Amino acid sequence: MARLFPHPQDKYPVVHTEDTDLDLPSHVRNADMRYSQFKTIAKGGKCLIQSCRDYHLSRVVAYKSLLKEIADDPFEQKRFLREARVTAMLQHPNTIPIYELSRDNRGRYFFTMKLVEGYTLREVIDLSIEEGTQAVDGYGFHRMVTLLIQVANALDYAHSHGVVHRDVKPANILMGPFGEVLLLDWGLAKVWSEAPEETPEMPLLGDADPSLTAQGKLQGTAHYMSPEQIEQSKDLDHRSDVYSIGAVLYEILAGRTTFQGDKVAEVLAQVRNDIPPPPSEVGTDRDIPPALEEICMRCIAKNPDDRIQSARRLVAALRGWRLRWASESA
Repeated sequence: MARLFPHPQDKYPVVHTEDTDLDLPSHVRNADMRYSQFKTIAKGGKCLIQSCRDYHLSRVVAYKSLLKEIADDPFEQKRFLREARVTAMLQHPNTIPIYELSRDNRGRYFFTMKLVEGYTLREVIDLSIEEGTQAVDGYGFHRMVTLLIQVANALDYAHSHGVVHRDVKPANILMGPFGEVLLLDWGLAKVWSEAPEETPEMPLLGDADPSLTAQGKLQGTAHYMSPEQIEQSKDLDHRSDVYSIGAVLYEILAGRTTFQGDKVAEVLAQVRNDIPPPPSEVGTDRDIPPALEEICMRCIAKNPDDRIQSARRLVAALRGWRLRWASESA
């Protein structure tokens, strides 16, 4: 099996934890004098994203910071630093540009990045279900495949640098108004390290919401986690991301996630042990292309050896389907 993490002397440089997790200097940069006119864009369970004006460069940017309740938590700080640095180091058209990583006047971490206004794939899928439309059906499947090709390209680039995303899901795929497709939130990324990865000894609650990114020892989002990610395998590699993008494709095709359940423990057990029905057999009235369904089911195979073996090969398979679709539609 090909190595996930190439030797530093190979073609592509490897991203190391020694670079991504290095603490920032404790001095204060007086950042509050640079950024003003803050407006909240999104607030999650861990972070706050605001738009603000950068007076040094005379432009509006996005400003991300940890919520004050967890701003001093060492694990969350490390994850925050890793997200900023991994995103900055992976300079690809489908990752978001990072402008600055620093501390505010209270000594708390923040980073600024390109402000992209648009919709996440999660919002598009939810709107389709809520309105009873088929926003991702017909020609929409072609658009969605084009989107996933761009996401897979970002993953291929990351994998070539020894980085596994580990949280690919619709909420982390952003679509901008000018054709931008961005894979967000690299805070759970697995990067090269000589030492075992450290995670806090915090059990995952069995009744937690499976649609949320887990905190504690088990890292990821239940509906999109591969079986080996659930088992916290030390051999987890790039094929775990292939599984996750396959789970996203499944939801696009079927209009529902691979497995159903309101509790994390219930969903995780199904991911470990059950094989989901093909999207065409879940009761949807969508006209699902058989070749696209086959690609999807290969991605979400339980055994990593049975999956499409790389993001690059997945891109090739999706492009092949898109070309056949265009030819048949002509």
